[in-house]
Amino acid sequence: MESTVSLLIQAKERGDESATDALFSALYSELHRIAKREISRRGSVPTLGATTLLHETYIEIAGKDGASFPDRAKFMAYASRVMRGLIIDHARSRSALKRGGQFHITSAGSDLEERAGNQELEQIGEALDELAKVEPSLSEIVDLKFFCGFTFTEIAAMRGISERTAQRQWEKARIYLHEKISADLEG
Repeated sequence: MESTVSLLIQAKERGDESATDALFSALYSELHRIAKREISRRGSVPTLGATTLLHETYIEIAGKDGASFPDRAKFMAYASRVMRGLIIDHARSRSALKRGGQFHITSAGSDLEERAGNQELEQIGEALDELAKVEPSLSEIVDLKFFCGFTFTEIAAMRGISERTAQRQWEKARIYLHEKISADLEG
């Protein structure tokens, strides 16, 4: 399958528009697993299912002109960033005042937990966007590890680095994100 994915990525890079569809199809089950995991991480979200998230991700990726995926790792990291953005946008729209998002008929505890989770998710998303500007490779490691669920061995193989280097980059990214989010909370 890896060689098929590589060939599809190369075709996409040459401008073959159908390659995006074929690439997405080849990785559908893996992307669906990632989408399902991301939805379950955020708790039960009745209006956003894994299949819906995956299809919205496809629409976003297919409609993106000039998107470049030189390898599987870049494609998976990009897909996970799109999913992360869609989940954050969904969380924002659910809690938007104009839609009455703060006023759910539910227990106070679960409402407060959901709002805190949405706020935390937005902070993580913003911190990752800033990290991507400063150290794109570290941001990619976070996307591959945290959002895609790949092991350090898989990440190392995809990126052509040692497993230990992948672990060090993961730790460096975690420290950056922790400091950034802590500074945002204090400020």
